[in-house]
Parts: sequence; structure tokens; C-alpha cells
Amino acid sequence: MSSKLIIVGAAGRMGKRIAALALESKNFEIFGAVEGSTCPDLGKNFEQTNIKITSDFPAGADVVIDFSLPVAFEGTINYCLKTKCALVLGTTGLSPEQIKKVDDAAKTIPVIQATNMSVGMNLLFDLVGKVAQKLGDEYDIEIVEAHHRFKKDAPSGSAMTLAEKIAIATDKKFPDCLDVSRNGKEALRKKGSIGMQALRLGDTVGEHSVMFGTLGETVTISHSAHSRDTFAVGAVRAAQWLIGKKPARYTMPDVLGLK
Repeated sequence: MSSKLIIVGAAGRMGKRIAALALESKNFEIFGAVEGSTCPDLGKNFEQTNIKITSDFPAGADVVIDFSLPVAFEGTINYCLKTKCALVLGTTGLSPEQIKKVDDAAKTIPVIQATNMSVGMNLLFDLVGKVAQKLGDEYDIEIVEAHHRFKKDAPSGSAMTLAEKIAIATDKKFPDCLDVSRNGKEALRKKGSIGMQALRLGDTVGEHSVMFGTLGETVTISHSAHSRDTFAVGAVRAAQWLIGKKPARYTMPDVLGLK
């Protein structure tokens, strides 16, 4: 029996790919397609379904996948709490207050919140802290991320997660250790900092590189997403895994068996 899925941010690039892959899997029924009240696609049929794009959440879903914007967060989290619906949250740029609301919600509903849902990127999240720890303080650390010109938040949520993983592994205070987009006539590297640069180029899907450099050598670990399907596949997989789980804050490593 297929599970009832609501997609928030349905008219966006990710929303459409999530819908296509969810339907292709045969494990889901698209039960709701939610967008903001100013979206020009409101009232239109959603992809290959007879469902209309609406600003309202239909009651009775099994799981919500939200890859929209922070402004939509309140509506999503309130609906899931009210209906005890599982939540897969891929929205980046959430405030500390919103992150706390996710933590609190996980006491009542099963939640997966991740800045990136690809298998390869989650492996990179797992590796960077270990590499930083092994190389030690003599290696400068720089993170460079590139995305399409339409991406609103910078640096990317994935870049911030990479930095946080490194900070935890090396006892740096996060986010105080970040040096984002340094500039000026006196912009020497600060010892112990994690440098970060955000590039916005055309239709670039998503690229992240972590560079560890010292006098004599540089070690680079990188990940390139070739299409949005990389993230959409992970989101659909996470939704299927999450349904029926007890209330808790789960992670993509739980879903992917990386723990």
C-alpha cells in the first residue's frame, strides 16, 4: 500500500524531482502539493497528478518532505505536530530558533533534518572531521562551495555542516571559527580558522571541496552533484524509511546505514 506524501515547495526544482521519483518508486501517493500564497502556480495541476498546488495542507498524510524556504517552516512544523505526521526537512538557512523547534518537535514526531541528503555528501560529512583530526593544526582548512545563480542562502547549508563536523573533531568553537569570504588589504589567514567561500555560477547543481594545506602539500576532498536527483533520491529514501518510526530526531546516516 502506498504512503500519502505531501511535498512543500512543490513548484520548485527540487519539489518536482521529488514528486517524479516518489511516483516512480510506486511507494507513494502524492497527497498534497504545497506552495506559498504568492506562488503563480497555485491552482495548477501538480506534475503527473490530479492534485492542485495549494497553500493549504490536506489532513491525513503519512509524511511531509519540505525543501522550500525558512519562511515556510512554521506552517510545515505546525501541520506535522498537529497531525503527528513524519517530517523530512531539507530546507537550509534555518535560524537557531527554528532548529530548536525541530529538536522539540522530535519529541512528538519522527524527524529527519539534513542540509544534504545524498549518499556521497553524507560520507563526506563523516570523513572531514577524521581527516582534520589526523592532519592536525599545521594544516590550514578552506571550504569552497558552488551552486546555481538562483540559490538564496550563502554559504550553503552543506558547507556549514562540513565546517561544523571539522570544528567538533578539532575542538574549535563553531561558528566563531569561521572566516567567511575574507577580504581587504589586511586579510591574512587567522590561525585555527576555517575559511569558506561561496560561488554562484549559472546552473551549477552543487559542488563542495574541503582543502587541507600546509607548507609542502595540499589534501583535497570534494563532492560534485551532477543533478538534483542526487538529493531527491535521498529525500524519497528518507521519507520511506521514516514512516512508522518512533518520535525522535533521526539522521541521514541512520537512513543510509553509515553509522
